[in-house]
Amino acid sequence: RRLRPSTGHQQPRPTPARALSEKERDEVFDTLCSERFVDRSPAEVVATLLDEDVYLCSERTMYRVLASEVPVQERRAQRSHPEYQKPELMATGSNQVWSWDITRLLGPKKWSYFYLYVILDIYSRYVVGWMVADRENSALAGRLIQQSCLKHGVQPQVLTLHSDRGAPMTSQCTAQLLADLGVTRSLSRPQVSDDNPFSEAQFKTLKYHPSFPGRFGDQTQAKTFCRSFFRWYNAEHRHGGISMLTPEQVHFGQADQIIARREAVLRTAWAAHPDRFVSGQPKPKPLPEAAWINPPILSLTTQEIAL
Repeated sequence: RRLRPSTGHQQPRPTPARALSEKERDEVFDTLCSERFVDRSPAEVVATLLDEDVYLCSERTMYRVLASEVPVQERRAQRSHPEYQKPELMATGSNQVWSWDITRLLGPKKWSYFYLYVILDIYSRYVVGWMVADRENSALAGRLIQQSCLKHGVQPQVLTLHSDRGAPMTSQCTAQLLADLGVTRSLSRPQVSDDNPFSEAQFKTLKYHPSFPGRFGDQTQAKTFCRSFFRWYNAEHRHGGISMLTPEQVHFGQADQIIARREAVLRTAWAAHPDRFVSGQPKPKPLPEAAWINPPILSLTTQEIAL
């Protein structure tokens, strides 16, 4: 079968005989945009007119009329939401930025839970404080935050505490406590999980650990597990984000010494068998200079673009 060559222009579609006339289309459009129906959906307009013994056209045709005149969109007055600023936080050392969150642990029965509160230093990944409770509560969270600040000697106007927008995080009680401690509060944007990545990743490590039981018989069992887990996490777990060091080593300033010792070992191995290292003398992975929550996108200068 021979195909007719394309001219690049679509032929206009013929108007069906059953289509609304121009006058009828104008009547439908004026009705939809009238003060009475301007905040109603076409389905509501059709039903209301039918109850008044009037039929203009189908609901689908009303949508076609709207689409041909103006963009189809929500015609009712909508609540406007405030624009939330993206948090941009940087830590170049320990106890500069902490992240905290609450996760649920399954209890012995269906719909029963225990609540695990965890505060994490984003630079070292060190868990500076944790607590298991039977409920989410701003007073309990405040007690944990205060005890963690005292334990680690946090000075006023130094620490930023970041979290999502859960009820304990946004409560007036928590805000007042942080103000009294001289701690800056930072909140994620609503419905944006990427704004609190360190706590989310830590909870995944917790729940995917081979020893995680899935359910806990009581609160005591949950505390026993967490006590063992966080001891392992801080002191034994080698974290990929901090050059395979443990959070404890980074948090308490041992990283440079350990990396220097690793470099010495690699230098000795290179001297003994340089032929085994095809890419040259090996070097240990350095510790990242900073940890970020939403690093800012730096604008390039004309000279940088040219390079």
